[in-house]
Amino acid sequence: MSFIGNYIGGFETGDVFFLAKHLPHTFQKREKDLITSAIVIQFREDCWGKDFFLTDECAPIRELFAISAQGLKISGTSKEILTNLIKNLEQTTGFQRIISLCNCIYTIASSNDYNKLSTGMVRQLDAKGNDKIDKIFNFTINSFKRQFGLAEVADIANMSVPAFCNYFKKSTKKTYINFLNEVRIGYACRILVNTDKNISQVCFESGFQSLQNFNKQFYKIKQVTPSSYRKKSVFPDVFL
Repeated sequence: MSFIGNYIGGFETGDVFFLAKHLPHTFQKREKDLITSAIVIQFREDCWGKDFFLTDECAPIRELFAISAQGLKISGTSKEILTNLIKNLEQTTGFQRIISLCNCIYTIASSNDYNKLSTGMVRQLDAKGNDKIDKIFNFTINSFKRQFGLAEVADIANMSVPAFCNYFKKSTKKTYINFLNEVRIGYACRILVNTDKNISQVCFESGFQSLQNFNKQFYKIKQVTPSSYRKKSVFPDVFL
């Protein structure tokens, strides 16, 4: 499961993301023992010199950097091109590596083959802030199936409950309770698609304490009932 700004969603082999500096994010494995790996490319905006991207020719790149504060998931033809560029980038050296990096950035900037993930412009954090958000995300993904109070998660952030609630909403543009419900519903969706467990089982396994609240939160987030979501996922051709 991926957490990018205030976005929560799945990720799979071959996905490509473009994220601005200091955008809160973390990627969690579905299963603790699952072995995963990723290629991560990091660079400073001023690594070509502070005035390089101020030229007229670089206007699309400046725009890309601005919208990447929302987190971008690359799709379509650009995803295929980037997959090859990124793999080759691992092997290139010297000035050719700089050229390859430029090609990666230009591929994204010159197309609309991406989805903006985070709704609104979330607060960008420094390294210390990102570490705190990562701890909150990790605690949540490891604890959402059980009941816990705001005091427990606030303690992870070393804050009082009011300070934590204010900090989390400023950082992600959503309340912690809304975030927790999205994590639980995301997990419920996976169970609905991959098992034949009944709705009540899915509800309680996902951390909800009542079927009524589960159905309410599911519809609020997915705009469809749990049973309809399962039918849509299993039989997409007959769901209208």
